[in-house]
Amino acid sequence: MEYRNLAVKNADGSVREIMSVSRICFGSLCLGYLQSDLEVGEGVQVLRRAYESGINFFDTAQLYRTYKYIKAAGLGDKSDVVISSKTYAYTRSRAQDALEEALGELGRNHIDIFMLHEQESLSTIEGHIDALEYLFEQKECGRIRAVGISTHHVSGVLGAVRFNETHRDNKRGHRLDVIHPMYNMTGLGIVDGTIEEMEAALLEAKKSGFFIFGMKALGGGVLYNQAEQALKFAFSQPFMDSVAIGMKSLLEVDANVGFLRSGKFPSEYHTGYRKIKKSLHIDQWCTGCGGCVDKCSQGALKIEGGSVVCDDGKCVLCGYCAGACRDFAIKII
Repeated sequence: MEYRNLAVKNADGSVREIMSVSRICFGSLCLGYLQSDLEVGEGVQVLRRAYESGINFFDTAQLYRTYKYIKAAGLGDKSDVVISSKTYAYTRSRAQDALEEALGELGRNHIDIFMLHEQESLSTIEGHIDALEYLFEQKECGRIRAVGISTHHVSGVLGAVRFNETHRDNKRGHRLDVIHPMYNMTGLGIVDGTIEEMEAALLEAKKSGFFIFGMKALGGGVLYNQAEQALKFAFSQPFMDSVAIGMKSLLEVDANVGFLRSGKFPSEYHTGYRKIKKSLHIDQWCTGCGGCVDKCSQGALKIEGGSVVCDDGKCVLCGYCAGACRDFAIKII
């Protein structure tokens, strides 16, 4: 397994390396109630296989409700495990609640990376300043080791860079350390720009010292038929320290670890992956705009009760509907 060092800048401008992070980050979203809703025991098996295979980086969030899987797998007790979480909190009290929830449910005395969830721009980051100041304070006392943002926006990446530039003279040396951006070979899910614009923003962020780990390299599962090509693209980028990949089966863990070691998926992936049942998943934030319905040539989608529903008997999992979704509410899981 390959690893990268995550470093943070101290108030005096010096750089301090604080953790070694596997280049594959285990994305836990697909384990929980928002997607596969695995039994805890099933999720534990997958997480333990990942750790035993050399993955030491696990991403979760307050929204995902997947802390229970990570704790049950015993990962919260391991000193070499790096855990990243996220919150939508915008006030100090809500940020405090979010951190206490994470620490309590994971059974840890610190969180390695704690981020503001889905930031859109410098304005939204500064609009969360009360929460952010609390996270910075907790970083000072060691309960958080690095602070960052996740974003689906080019302007979110640039906003993080500008935030550090704007606040570089603050006496306590507060700065953002980590960016978790939407990034895949088709640009699927990038809200406000092209893949080229996102790449330019990420290069700027890397030059300014950010640790960057990408999300949705497989486009929320939509690119699963092009998985090898999609992961080669994501891992080859000079600004990408780690890539978060959602996994819900032992086969997926073995395939992704095998890919990182050899540059291709093992033969078992090609024969076995097709046996894993896949389905179209429509997230709860679907607004029923109808763009995906118009795109579906199979007639598998329709609007009911203000949101889209799928007829699995007609769906061929082509993923074209996801490309038409302005809110990235459609996945293949």
